[in-house]
Amino acid sequence: MTRPLKTSILALMMLTLCLSGAIVSGARAEEPVTVFAAASLKESLEEISEAWRSDTGEDIRFSFAASSALARQIEQGAPADIFLSADLRWMDYLDEAGMIRTDTRMDLLGNQIVLVAPRDATITTKIAPDFPLAALLGGGRLAMANVAAVPAGTYGKAALESLGLWDSLKDRIAQAENVRAALLLVSRGEAPLGIVYETDAKVDPGVRILDRFPEESHPAIVYPAALTTDGQNPRAADFLAYLQGSDARAIFTAAGFTVLAKTN
Repeated sequence: MTRPLKTSILALMMLTLCLSGAIVSGARAEEPVTVFAAASLKESLEEISEAWRSDTGEDIRFSFAASSALARQIEQGAPADIFLSADLRWMDYLDEAGMIRTDTRMDLLGNQIVLVAPRDATITTKIAPDFPLAALLGGGRLAMANVAAVPAGTYGKAALESLGLWDSLKDRIAQAENVRAALLLVSRGEAPLGIVYETDAKVDPGVRILDRFPEESHPAIVYPAALTTDGQNPRAADFLAYLQGSDARAIFTAAGFTVLAKTN
């Protein structure tokens, strides 16, 4: 093979590789931004994604679950571009593991926890230290998200401990894999009472709020957000910024969240 022919073949191979790289890069850019988010954000984020699609023509791909489960999935290599946690603990967990871009981390939202009953229940009560929660349960159990790992559950346990109720209730808890599953137990009448986020209670017509837990009875409920270290989508930063904008703020506020991040 002549030298000029070898040179031409090498040049053609390099050109093919460059074009292949451009195609892969372009395909990646066209893929939806993938957001791993706490289950309690489902309706709000889906509404925000509709506004985003209207503005940009682009879709957002969501995975909703307990923050603990999502954090572990990201740690194990799940392809997420953005992580929205329902508490600081699981964002800190990924931060310490080097799995999020710390410079993009922000405290996005706040929330409250409430005591709920089925819509047709006749129970009424006021939350206070040593109020008769065990008696109100009758022979049933208190629905809560997993108290050891899921944010809504850990907030609820902290509140019950603060109010002097945990020891009398710890063996009467129906623990669910996430806050929406705990809400469903009450909505279906499978549990007489439950502890969930106020924003969750507002989207389920099958429950009613009996009272809100005092803010001082549990750690502040903060939803942090950040880009992941392994995220590849160049539009992820734009969507994270969009979550701080006026359109998203209006949707979050209407859902009952407190918006902590500054408006862009």
